[in-house]
Amino acid sequence: MNAPLEDLDAEGDALDALVDPLTAEQLALPTPAAGWTIGHQLGHLAWTDEVALIALRDADAFQAEIAAAMANPDTHTDSTAAERAALPSDELLARWRAGRAELSEALRALPRGARIPWFGPSMGAASMATARLMETWAHGEDVAEALGVRREPTARLKNVVHLGVITLGFAYVANGLEPPTVDIHVELTAPDGDTWTWGDADAEQRVTGPALDFCLRVTQRRHLDDLRLEAVGPDAETWLSIAQAFAGPPGGGQHPRREVSA
Repeated sequence: MNAPLEDLDAEGDALDALVDPLTAEQLALPTPAAGWTIGHQLGHLAWTDEVALIALRDADAFQAEIAAAMANPDTHTDSTAAERAALPSDELLARWRAGRAELSEALRALPRGARIPWFGPSMGAASMATARLMETWAHGEDVAEALGVRREPTARLKNVVHLGVITLGFAYVANGLEPPTVDIHVELTAPDGDTWTWGDADAEQRVTGPALDFCLRVTQRRHLDDLRLEAVGPDAETWLSIAQAFAGPPGGGQHPRREVSA
């Protein structure tokens, strides 16, 4: 349990180091997400942490959050992010920091085996920490791009990869497809040059490439044409085209950023 929570805290600290020196004007810089500023990115993270705390503490209140999201599925995420982005910059940062610290503490205190209701399947504390780390990293990538900063990948990406792998079936179902019944072997190069693997090494279908590229794909931060990933087999190819490690309806994906030779 400590490992994903420590990684979650470290990922939040890394993003905090990026945004701490920013002015109100810089928080209003546009990010790759259409219509979202850096403030929207932080506002969304703050909202999600707040809702996770509600899910931990008040089942009825959390069901009300689900109902609100379902009532406006196309606008709810944008509107909750915009509400917080409109706060004074110091208040927005304080709210995000307080929420992530409180959630980390609450997850550490959760009894072993306890389940947390969520917008998809319920989760244990470790799974919730991994999901929050994934979102923190992904939105941190958006913030870094808005600032023109390249972040060095870390071993914390293994959490994001793992979530991307185990959500294979969810990605298929979210897109109205039947999940494959065959195993897909995943073999990725870690930031330090090590090799990370998932699934049967003898599987005929496989996905290979850099772990960073896989993370960018399953969080839908990059189009597949812009990444150094290789899929062998029809199910592996379909998976990479729809991969989605986050809850909710299918994401819109990204347009290619470079020309692909014929």
